[in-house]
Amino acid sequence: MPILALVRHGQSLWNHENRFTGFVDVPLTEKGRAEARQAAQSLQGLGINFDVAYTSALTRAQETLAIILESLGQRVPVIRDAALNERHYGDLQGLNKEDAAKRWGDDQIKIWRRSYDVPPPNGESLEMTAKRVLPFYDRGISGDLRLGKNVLVVAHGNSNRSLVMKLDKLTGEQVIGLELATGVPLVYEMSKECEVIKKHA
Repeated sequence: MPILALVRHGQSLWNHENRFTGFVDVPLTEKGRAEARQAAQSLQGLGINFDVAYTSALTRAQETLAIILESLGQRVPVIRDAALNERHYGDLQGLNKEDAAKRWGDDQIKIWRRSYDVPPPNGESLEMTAKRVLPFYDRGISGDLRLGKNVLVVAHGNSNRSLVMKLDKLTGEQVIGLELATGVPLVYEMSKECEVIKKHA
């Protein structure tokens, strides 16, 4: 049975500074690198040998993936694609979340962050993010799973949330309450028809 493992990148500098990051390319913190090593330990405990890895076009995800593979002692082909990027936060990008709340109000920020289909100004909603993530899954990641390959995906909170929505068959309303911790793997045992057989979380 093929394995699909999803990991949200380790803590980034702007996670630490409580800022909206989105498409802005910021590095990991030392804590984020430690979280990546911890993710590798968790995966090692499951004894998975990966055949291929996918990540976004952003450094924080790529660095997390590199640390995981190095810690596992595995060398695999890596596919990088902007389809797996974090959702674009538009006018919120770079702003401290508390400052943004003072400017637009707590309720409006909560709607932008936690609704499924309401985007921030000039940005993406989770629904819009899913519309680029899920076709990429269908044309790339699922193809490798159907070939029986073990696949590691290291991406972002909202791109991984889009994948979990599909895998766990969640509605838009259900997925908005889903929190994905940095550096914590979600591991799915899959059938070759890309149906979930078992989930390790």
